[in-house]
Amino acid sequence: MTDTKAPPSDRRTRLGLRAPRGLRGWGGVAGMAAACALTAAVTLLPLSHGGANALTEGSPGQAVTSAVSAKADSCEDPEASLTPSGADGPTIDAIKERGKLIVGVDQNSYRWGYRDPVSGGLEGFDIDLARAIAEEIVGSRDAVIFRAIPTNQRIPALENGTVDIVVRTMTISCSRIEQVAYSTAYFQAGQQVLAPKSSPITGYDKSLTGRRICSAEGSTAYEALEKNSFGATFRDKHDGRPEDEDLYTVPNQLDCLVRLQQGLVDAIVTDNALAAGQAAQDPAVELKGDKPFTTEYYGVATKLGNDDLVRRINQVLVDYRKGPWKKAYDTWLAADLPGITGPPQPKYRTH
Repeated sequence: MTDTKAPPSDRRTRLGLRAPRGLRGWGGVAGMAAACALTAAVTLLPLSHGGANALTEGSPGQAVTSAVSAKADSCEDPEASLTPSGADGPTIDAIKERGKLIVGVDQNSYRWGYRDPVSGGLEGFDIDLARAIAEEIVGSRDAVIFRAIPTNQRIPALENGTVDIVVRTMTISCSRIEQVAYSTAYFQAGQQVLAPKSSPITGYDKSLTGRRICSAEGSTAYEALEKNSFGATFRDKHDGRPEDEDLYTVPNQLDCLVRLQQGLVDAIVTDNALAAGQAAQDPAVELKGDKPFTTEYYGVATKLGNDDLVRRINQVLVDYRKGPWKKAYDTWLAADLPGITGPPQPKYRTH
């Protein structure tokens, strides 16, 4: 089970709750933070929610399969996954016996996984995909238990069995494939800088020198800053502060937006897909730079060794790319992240 006590990040923030018109931007940040805090009691609890409309086939997306050689030791192609299969196995059998698929998700990422402020239900691109997987394995889109987990708890939640899978804008990387097993990629993203429109920051470059940068702990954004921060401050020294008062590294990426609004940091480094949703929430911020400075792919993560589950998810994705993916993209992402014609092509291991 996840903790029933909401962590500091969610006591302060709630995605999907917009500030009143007079509080948007930089003139009413304190009011915005106070408004977000009103939802403290309901966040980061073990979640279960049903009732979403079933996805229907839309226009076909890209579904070309390419077989590649995956060498784990050299990590030449971390996106290469196991070939699809509809066969059951021990992991699938255990999920069917339980009658519910337990999915680790975000409830703070606008358009991806967030709570609708009116209905209180979870919605977004990742939520739709999680329901499609549940429908295939258990037989119903509503046969799913959602558990909200912070960015830095995605891998531990899989390792300790808190969740069966994680569908939470989780980038496939060489370091992570040693810890968890991934499906084929279902979305292409990349790291980019989010900052106020009035900021002199121009992108992931020397304009970050001397600036205060926020990122989520355990994220690929933090890894990028470790490699080259351009002289920016991005690590917390604590200086006697409790860990939950970190300014630059936070459990949930949304906390960075609140710190940016409060003037505690100068910019955020995060996935452009997440940043686009945050820019849609706050018109005073924007993505800096012409394009992302990395190319990354989101995958559905499972515990290492659960090969039958990985193969079944990959089978779901084969069908999902043929129509439901485009429908979900048009519903949740097209307005804020336009120009994407389809999902990335799957890559499979040849051994």
